[in-house]
Amino acid sequence: MNAPERDDAMLAGAGLSLERALFPLLVSVERLGPIGVVELAAGVGRDYTTVSRQIARLEALGLVTRKASVRDGRVKEAVITPSGKTATDAIDRARETMAVRLFQDWSTRDFEELVRLMRMLADGMGDKAGDA
Repeated sequence: MNAPERDDAMLAGAGLSLERALFPLLVSVERLGPIGVVELAAGVGRDYTTVSRQIARLEALGLVTRKASVRDGRVKEAVITPSGKTATDAIDRARETMAVRLFQDWSTRDFEELVRLMRMLADGMGDKAGDA
């Protein structure tokens, strides 16, 4: 599901010429922001210094901006810009189009079963999070 080709197809479907490595960060900033680089790096499983450079690239593209945290003014947090929100909206539409194509031949029963099992998996992972 996380094959690089799918990311490329999603970016193309969204009409974006964004580096593949930047798009999960952009989406994370939009969904979770304002967010500090350390927290973002932990969330995406990348090194802090790498994420910091990638956020700087997103900032240079006008997709995110950095501002002082309201909790700790020494910390800079990434915040989505209006252009970044437009980009993530396009990514969401492309993702939905890909999903519709993927599931178009599934029966309603099979799709509902998938949803039920995914909910069970997600709930189980949430219950087990404290066990790790």
